[in-house]
Amino acid sequence: MQEESLAYPWIQELHSYLAYIVLVFLFLAVANAIMGLVGNKMFTPQKDFRLSLFTLILCHLQLLIGLLIYFMSPSGFSALQELGMGGLNSAARLLAVEHPAINIVAIILITIGWSRHKKFMEGKKKFKSIAVFYGLGLLLVLSRIPWGQWFS
Repeated sequence: MQEESLAYPWIQELHSYLAYIVLVFLFLAVANAIMGLVGNKMFTPQKDFRLSLFTLILCHLQLLIGLLIYFMSPSGFSALQELGMGGLNSAARLLAVEHPAINIVAIILITIGWSRHKKFMEGKKKFKSIAVFYGLGLLLVLSRIPWGQWFS
């Protein structure tokens, strides 16, 4: 396996701490969209637009940092190259394959929700787009967090 870069530990820490922030904002964006949808509220640029946009930006930033880690980490791409899929145990497979792949899909869904909401004029449709796609993204992200490593 490749030797770790000196920058790797602090980039990994950044990725871990930013994950908490991303989860909070993703949850807030989904909850806000559901409340706006159920309450039949207007989609406001001051609150709703900015919350959704900031969440999208944080998710993309987290993705970029995660991709950096994936190619720097000995348990990322290099583990997959060295051991192949058959040589990975379930914990290693989570880090090398499942976590990155599912989170990329989650961020694609979040991006689709953001893009779709811009096409609508009606607040209810905007909130629905954010609620559905950001919500699916949140579920996928939660499903692939390496919980065992996160709290150790």
